[in-house]
Amino acid sequence: MPYVNIPNDLSRVKTKVAFNLTKRQLICFAGAAVIGVPTYLFTRSAIGNSAAMILMIALMLPFFFFAMYERDGLPAEKVARNIIRNLFIRPGARPYRTENMYTILTKEENTLEPSKKGETAAPNRKA
Repeated sequence: MPYVNIPNDLSRVKTKVAFNLTKRQLICFAGAAVIGVPTYLFTRSAIGNSAAMILMIALMLPFFFFAMYERDGLPAEKVARNIIRNLFIRPGARPYRTENMYTILTKEENTLEPSKKGETAAPNRKA
């Protein structure tokens, strides 16, 4: 009897559309083909085969990256958005600041200075 592994967490299983690729991968690969192939065909006569192929690869790489890269279940554009948000849009370190009651009391003490030397601001009470 054949044995098939079934993952415990079925939420991580992605639906395959065609050629064992997801819809996202098919769209990105089609976009890469639409940009890359005409670029190669129109530029190979002007700059040569090798340079046209390098240009085609350079133009298609971002599409392949967006199709295949995934980190912690997030696609590349969401990861890039989070990185940009954390580095540039939101403030960097947000230290926890407490209100130091001791400094407030020392400031109040300094403002209640005695009028004469030897006098105190508040009378001493003896119990």
